[in-house]
Formats: sequence, structure tokens, C-alpha cells
Amino acid sequence: MNWLTRLLGTRTDTTSLDAPLRDAIASWEALAAPELGSAHFETRYVVINTEATGLDLDKDRLLAVAAIAIDREHLSPHDSYYAPLEPDAATALTNLLTFAGKGPVVVFNASFNRSLLERALDEHLGLTPDWTWLDLHWLLPALYDEHIDGPARLADWMKAFGIETFQRHHALGGAWAIAQLMLAAQARARALGLNTPRSLADLEHSRRQLRRHG
Repeated sequence: MNWLTRLLGTRTDTTSLDAPLRDAIASWEALAAPELGSAHFETRYVVINTEATGLDLDKDRLLAVAAIAIDREHLSPHDSYYAPLEPDAATALTNLLTFAGKGPVVVFNASFNRSLLERALDEHLGLTPDWTWLDLHWLLPALYDEHIDGPARLADWMKAFGIETFQRHHALGGAWAIAQLMLAAQARARALGLNTPRSLADLEHSRRQLRRHG
């Protein structure tokens, strides 16, 4: 039985959620869509990272979520969020939605982190956010091919930029490292005239297409 089969059999009835959670979700849903044509210095990016029991999407599960904001090109460790899913996954995920808003969202390796998170959000809250996902796994080699010319591990990019984290193998520690890499990505993007979230999304799409057909 794959994860989709399990999901369809166990998806939460959101009417059973506590009223404060339903209200928080309704407030999040009422938020305006982000303006992807705004400049980086006018945009709030949210870096999201996850902890899981393993790397197999078919059998492993989400343990914790973390997020750090880059607000108008300013990164602060105080503007962050971390929560384990136990014992209350619905509250942990609702608070993540509240913190992140409507995006754009930055991740490293969306094929894993996005899939894992969207599965949990659908299962526990009955929704899938329509975020604009920016994956540094693809953007960094497109912007800094003099360092690494192709998709690589997060640890390799941290080494390339001399980035340390306060705690390895922890969702918030990883998010802090990813956020610093995002600042580097923004700096190079501006130098190349890529001044908006939409331009980064377009660059990622182009890089994926090139890799797929290369």
C-alpha cells in the first residue's frame, strides 16, 4: 500500500478540528496571493525544512517542521518557527501556515521536502497550499555554476560558501543554512537582473527543463 492509498484512507475531517484551528486556517485562506513581480527587497520569503523518519516517501513520515523568514532581504533567527508533529500535528501545521503566509516558499530538494509536507498538510488539515516553491537544489547551480555545475547535496553547497549551522540533522538548523544560501542566491540574482520571485521561479523552471532534455 503506497502513501496515496494510506492518505485517502486516513485523511482528517477538518470539521473535527478545534475552533481556533479552523479560524486560523480560514484567516490563512483569506490572505491575498503574493505579488511575484515585487522586488526581492519588498518580498517576504519563507524557508521551510523538515525532519522525517527517513528518505523513503513511500514509507517514512514527517516528524517536525521548521521555517525561517527572509523579510525584505533581512534574515533574523528570531523570525523563525519550529514544531514537532507529535503530539498535535494539526496545531503544528496550522501554525506553520500562519507563519509562512502565502509564500513564496524556499526549500532545498523540493522533491522530498515539498512532497512530505504537502502529504502531511493534506492528511491533517485537508488542504494543499498553492505556494510558489523555489528550490535551491536547482537554483544554486544555475546561479553559481563556478562552484558546482549541477544539483548537489546541501552539505556541498554549505562547504562551497563556508556556511555552518548550529545543529546538523535538525529541521531548524538546516533551515538556517538554507536561508543563508538563499541570501547568496538573491545577491547573484540581482547582479544578473533577476530581481523578483517570478524571475527565480522562471530560472528554476528553465534549469529543470535543460536538465531534463540535456
